[in-house]
Amino acid sequence: MPSSRNASAAADPDASGPDLTSPRVVRDLLRRHGLGADTSLGQHFLIDRGSLSAIVAAAELTADDEAWEVGPGLGTLTVELARRARRVVAIELDRRLLPVLAETLAPWPHAEVRHADALRVDFATATPGAAFVANLPYQVGTAVLARVLSCGRFDRAVVLVQKEVAERLVATAGSAAFGSLSLWVAHHARARIVRSVPPGAFLPPPKVTSAVVRLDVDPAARPDPATFALVRDGFRHRRKTLVANLRAAGDDPDDVQRALGELGFDPRVRAEVLDLDAFRRLARRLRPRPVSEPQAT
Repeated sequence: MPSSRNASAAADPDASGPDLTSPRVVRDLLRRHGLGADTSLGQHFLIDRGSLSAIVAAAELTADDEAWEVGPGLGTLTVELARRARRVVAIELDRRLLPVLAETLAPWPHAEVRHADALRVDFATATPGAAFVANLPYQVGTAVLARVLSCGRFDRAVVLVQKEVAERLVATAGSAAFGSLSLWVAHHARARIVRSVPPGAFLPPPKVTSAVVRLDVDPAARPDPATFALVRDGFRHRRKTLVANLRAAGDDPDDVQRALGELGFDPRVRAEVLDLDAFRRLARRLRPRPVSEPQAT
């Protein structure tokens, strides 16, 4: 069952609690509860005050905001959200952490913890215009972000993810990191990297560098299944030309070459050269009938 709190309570900026950016405090807290980080769930607890401040600053929360979080862990970020927002909803999959969160969030009655799988949560229940702010678990980060951006409730998202993923989120056509995820994000939002976060900012430290990304969601974005089916097929084998990939997906290669020529592209072009607008125009020429939209990967 979720840990229920009063969602209408106002934040108390003077409320205090343990310093969850202190390695000593974090170790003591885990020891008292008989816990350790479960890296199989992507748990790496943020203990760097500068990185925490950068996430919160990028979110630009006000006292009128509702903020949602996935993977609150010990509540380090959750507390900072609760200091600023009218309401906080934190989704935690690991039942073992619920007693810890009950302790660390005790001064914040307007912070609600829900024991749930973020891949099953209905984000459409969020208040329109809410903010999504999270240190996302590595294993499910892009899948969660895909659901957050497409639900139509959040106007901005600030996420801490692996730097490699961050680079894919913000990549533009022609760059090494550019791919289907880059195009999917560009359809839904404007993304920028706020700062890099080294492994030592976490306990335990991961093996990779992370980064904070801010995404400003486009309220006019609508599902575009034909375009993203074409994107999926076009990136199926990155080393192959777009014509070869689409031929394997069932498109007539002559039609593909003709459409590419009309758009001003060489027929030997690969998918990573085309931006979102080019894929949209190509889809209108090749696949005018709607199909089910695939998930971003």
